[in-house]
Amino acid sequence: MKEDKLSVLSMDLSIEILQLTKELHVKHENIISNQIGRSATSICANIAESKYAHGRADFVAKLEIALKEANETSKWLEMLFKTAYLDENRYKSLERKCSTIRVLLVKSITTAKNNLLSQKNNHAQRKLTK
Repeated sequence: MKEDKLSVLSMDLSIEILQLTKELHVKHENIISNQIGRSATSICANIAESKYAHGRADFVAKLEIALKEANETSKWLEMLFKTAYLDENRYKSLERKCSTIRVLLVKSITTAKNNLLSQKNNHAQRKLTK
């Protein structure tokens, strides 16, 4: 099965962040490294879970969780940059990936919500015409 861009990007970001957490542990930075490791891998996990959602509402909920985790990951990246644990080039590279994921998630959520609303409207129209 061919993976979509969002799945590939979120997996790539998770892998890069996990590598970063290993480097941070060597520097004895455990608080933020644990937090960013959880939030970044949660993005990927929730996107994967959305593929097996119990319906459109569950699909949207999983993507919304992934979006929240992407926002959190971005904040941890900023903190690591501002405290000199990340150099500017690496920060910008990781933040660019995280930002791209957020844009794709917002588009996917918007489309799914519009489809859900359209489905509800069509259902209501059918009830009225009966």
